[in-house]
Amino acid sequence: MGDVIKNNKEAVLIEKSRTVVSDTAFFETILWHVPIPVPGSNHHFKYRLALIVNGECVMRYDNERGKGDHRHLGYIEEPIVTTLEALFDAFQADMERILA
Repeated sequence: MGDVIKNNKEAVLIEKSRTVVSDTAFFETILWHVPIPVPGSNHHFKYRLALIVNGECVMRYDNERGKGDHRHLGYIEEPIVTTLEALFDAFQADMERILA
């Protein structure tokens, strides 16, 4: 994320939080508004959403330079095309499915 923030000098941190969902799980949200989209993304956000269970990251949604928007489910990485609202909805749905 450092390269994107350096190249987006006016980046604004919107949210950085950790939310406990059970005795063994939490999720983290980091969301920046950037003036220039991350290469591979069509929006002005740099983000990372991660679900941690028993100390292990079991799911992560993020966008990185060249890869754009994608998610990691276990060892599988797949691209996603989405709006910011749909991104959070999809993350929530995947999190509920994993924790069920």
